Amino acid sequence: MKTILVPYDFSKEADYAFEFATEMAKRTKNKLELLHVIELPSPQSFSTIGEVGSFSSESNQIFMIELIEKRKRQLAALEDEFKDSGFKFETKMVFGNPYAGISKEIIDAKADIVIMGSKGSTGMEEVLIGSNTEKVVRHASCPVITIKGPISADSIRKVIFASDFSNVPSEVIDRLKAAIGTIDADLHLVKINTPSMFESTRTSIEKMKTFVEDFEINAASMQVYNSTSEEEGILEFADDVDADMIAMATHGRTGFLHLLSGSIAEDVVNAAQRPVWTMKSKK
Repeated sequence: MKTILVPYDFSKEADYAFEFATEMAKRTKNKLELLHVIELPSPQSFSTIGEVGSFSSESNQIFMIELIEKRKRQLAALEDEFKDSGFKFETKMVFGNPYAGISKEIIDAKADIVIMGSKGSTGMEEVLIGSNTEKVVRHASCPVITIKGPISADSIRKVIFASDFSNVPSEVIDRLKAAIGTIDADLHLVKINTPSMFESTRTSIEKMKTFVEDFEINAASMQVYNSTSEEEGILEFADDVDADMIAMATHGRTGFLHLLSGSIAEDVVNAAQRPVWTMKSKK
């Protein structure tokens, strides 16, 4: 890793992600960039009672000017706080859609990993709204670690990698091994068996053995876990073995195909309380 990007909205979840990222930056001596996106209101917006308002009103303009100045002061204070931290630290503020801003900065900053906070979403909220985190997980060209609560890099000792262990891109494994090495954790492999995607234990274990040999992975364990769905199985297995982090690849599908197939990785990111490491599988 050379550049760590932290999308930051001043929420407590963003603080958790920032604290985790600073630990990683201190270990690796890599650059840490904190990105704040200010989403500008549209020219016309609806109030909660359905009335049409205009962003051009003087009060709205004053509010945005004051907000921008406040954020500038806060970011400057952070730069001053971390100027002698042993790693390069900088902040950046952009305007527009949060997801678009984050996506552009991943490319512009040549980010090697994104560490971001997430509140998670479930049920109808997930279907109707989705989240910026979910979109970043689905589309980012680099690994993403999502954080929902206070967590220290030193406390991560057990990472589970859930997969079917078929055709896993080498880039995903290379990045995962780098992350595991940075936090000095043990890697545990798990294949989730479901009624609709059943595979014998012998077949699954053989696939994992081949996977370990092909990628020269030092796996602490290889296990098959039965559950009603892959998402539930991953979450249940993480609970049962008291994992500190979940790792997996995401397919990055969009549009109608995404609605039909869903994404196990995105579902796990939404539901898990543990940190989740994901990377888009480019197949």
